[in-house]
Amino acid sequence: MNGLERVVRFVQQCHWEALPSPVQRRVKMALLDDLGATLSGTLTRVSRIATDCALETLPGKEATILLHDERVSAIGAAFANGYAANALDIDGCAQYTRGHPGAQIFPTALALAEKLGTDGPQMMSAMVVGYEVALRTARCWHDHHTTYQACGSWGSVACAAVAANLLGLSEEQIENALGIAEYHAPDLPMMRDIDTPTMVKHGIGWGTVTGIVAAQLAASGFTAIPCLLGFDQYKEWVADIGQRYIMVNGIAWKQYACCAWTHPSLDAARSLMHRHNIPAEEIAHIRVETFHEAHRLGTELPTTTEEAQFSLAWPLAVLLLDNEVGPRQILEERLGDEQIRDLAKKVELVESEEFNQLYCLVSVGDPRGKYVSAVTITLKDGQQFASGTTEGGVRFPQGWNEEQVERKFRWLTGFVLDQSHADKLVEMVWNFEDVSHADELSRLVAHY
Repeated sequence: MNGLERVVRFVQQCHWEALPSPVQRRVKMALLDDLGATLSGTLTRVSRIATDCALETLPGKEATILLHDERVSAIGAAFANGYAANALDIDGCAQYTRGHPGAQIFPTALALAEKLGTDGPQMMSAMVVGYEVALRTARCWHDHHTTYQACGSWGSVACAAVAANLLGLSEEQIENALGIAEYHAPDLPMMRDIDTPTMVKHGIGWGTVTGIVAAQLAASGFTAIPCLLGFDQYKEWVADIGQRYIMVNGIAWKQYACCAWTHPSLDAARSLMHRHNIPAEEIAHIRVETFHEAHRLGTELPTTTEEAQFSLAWPLAVLLLDNEVGPRQILEERLGDEQIRDLAKKVELVESEEFNQLYCLVSVGDPRGKYVSAVTITLKDGQQFASGTTEGGVRFPQGWNEEQVERKFRWLTGFVLDQSHADKLVEMVWNFEDVSHADELSRLVAHY
């Protein structure tokens, strides 16, 4: 049995009752975090644009665009909710992906579960399929392609796996669905958007669309080329699917609404501020030593939320002033704040070859790798405080528990829901195996 055959069998045969308890626990945490990111992401302009686009071009009554009180086709709902899920860059990261699987997997699973009348356990097992296929596909994808492509590329294959599981496709159809999704996956040159941040970002919405359409085509007999997952050189990377669940230690949740590459710098600076009681108004200069990709984020002052998320200086400055980086700090309404702008102008970035090597290791899943930075803060009176090499909160394994994920969910949804609705959603997710129809989740926030 080759690697692709093992993946296909896992996609078809994954059932909730057979999943180990650590996997069941992990997918509930992922569901709650993905939901929180999606709901808070509706605050953004990109969410409104994606909703309007779905209403016009992907109409229907099959599934819900969360908090916009609109129903469209399942494809349309996955598309719009996907863009909302990644709109604040607060959604989770995962090993091997160099990006965001959950922002694609959750919207795809929810939209199809609504359409098909799927219960909670079925929807969660489809999400497990999505995560396990995503992490393995992304590892192969980044090895196979010379250009670093963003999440909607490999995510198309993961979303096809989610859809294939929920649609109950045959093994032959699943194999074709994965191949169709890979062949039609969008080309997303990630670093071009890092250099010029815009709404295209990680291409999340197109990952959901490509994946669902691929599964639907396969169900009708559409054929495809063999998927990367079946290549001989990747056999060892996929052979353990269904036996080893990478998602248990391979998901990391984000504390800050900005690119994960900034997090080591933010954690280093925050630690210095707290340890030495440094007043922000006394700072004269902030030197950040970091790896190449984080250095590329730059220090240019943002004019849009996307520029704020893909900056290093802005989230660093706002964290030192507000002690958080969330919707309040990175949406457009705050970008004219002169105090933040003045502090951001004091940030200097320096690229470190040592840190580059550590990043290269972590990007391919080598346990010796780390996302690290070092920050030195100089005060107006000449005092200096140095953090030393600091690893960021995005790491594998990360160690977050249910309490931390719930706390983050309540923080994010506090911008869009009242506490009683948040309480009901938290209770529902922690007991999602008892939900008889997945659209109970969507209906809980409808007409809010």
